[in-house]
Amino acid sequence: MAVRETDLLCHELLLRLAGRLPDRHLWRYRDWLAGGAAEVVARLLPGTLVRERIALDDDEHRLLSDALLPLGADPAMVNAILPAVVDTTPHYSFTTERPAENVGDSAVLVLGATLRGRAGVREVRNTWRRRDSGSPKLVVLVSASDDCVELAGEIQRVLRALGDSAPCVEVVPKDLEPTPYHRMAIEESALVCVGAEEFAGRRG
Repeated sequence: MAVRETDLLCHELLLRLAGRLPDRHLWRYRDWLAGGAAEVVARLLPGTLVRERIALDDDEHRLLSDALLPLGADPAMVNAILPAVVDTTPHYSFTTERPAENVGDSAVLVLGATLRGRAGVREVRNTWRRRDSGSPKLVVLVSASDDCVELAGEIQRVLRALGDSAPCVEVVPKDLEPTPYHRMAIEESALVCVGAEEFAGRRG
């Protein structure tokens, strides 16, 4: 079944909110979207952005309006979202160095086995996100050409089954320019596996 244009816009919107919207919210919205509940995202996300005081620039606000208003978002709540007046790039650092406790090793192995050679997948990478003195957080980065919404939901379910209660899964369409957050993460990431498209390109 074809993915609705509004679902793709919602997916792009959630990508742009990565690193700004707390992980405990972001994974849940992606799960709802992958489960066919985009209308739930539309009803709840604007209120979450207002409560968390997450500001959007003009392009992001247009994207949110295009994605959520057709799905039933409250226009008053959409208009209540703060405008961005400063740089909204999240201030994280990323590293390929695993934490001493080796958290995430099993997740990386399982994802490699699951996504290696997968149709619609180009590359799967992982990195560790750090901020201040907090614990490092595994971030999975996927470059994909198809089924981005469902793929994000699938990988999240795998990571939750392995013990990550708020997984960070960034499935970036190949024709979408990565955000500053994603560029920083990709620059300090390690290759987990390649999908069918990357295999085909190398054989060619």
